[in-house]
Amino acid sequence: MSRKWFNLEAQTDDAIFGGETPSYNFLGLTRTQRLGGFAACYVGGLAISLLGAILLFLGATGAFATLFAVGAILSLIGTGFLVGFKKQLQTMFKPVRVVATVLLFASIIMTFVSAFVLPAILCIIFVIVQYLAFLWYSLSYIPYARTLVKGWVGM
Repeated sequence: MSRKWFNLEAQTDDAIFGGETPSYNFLGLTRTQRLGGFAACYVGGLAISLLGAILLFLGATGAFATLFAVGAILSLIGTGFLVGFKKQLQTMFKPVRVVATVLLFASIIMTFVSAFVLPAILCIIFVIVQYLAFLWYSLSYIPYARTLVKGWVGM
């Protein structure tokens, strides 16, 4: 196995971050700023989702669903800082991740619907589906990660 796989310093920015796409030309973001944008969105999304989870235990299902969905979308936006927003939108619907993408967006919508219209237990079920869809979507960007996870769960 190539040492470049383990040593990110040996990798070029183009190999790691997908090159300087037009989405970054007008923003003028450096590699450090892109990593900072990703980290801020990811941590912010996680914090908002956790705040929503606290509200769930207080019985505010609608606020929970809203905050959890906003947190998931903010985390998804964060990955756009790594690969480029235009490239991310283009790759979201490639055959390898179209099912995870559709399932993610459908579960976000159904989380809202179940929080306000359906029984609250369905809201929790859709949040679990949303989390698993986001995980499966994220794993599609890591070479052989899905294969590894399938091996762990015996599929």
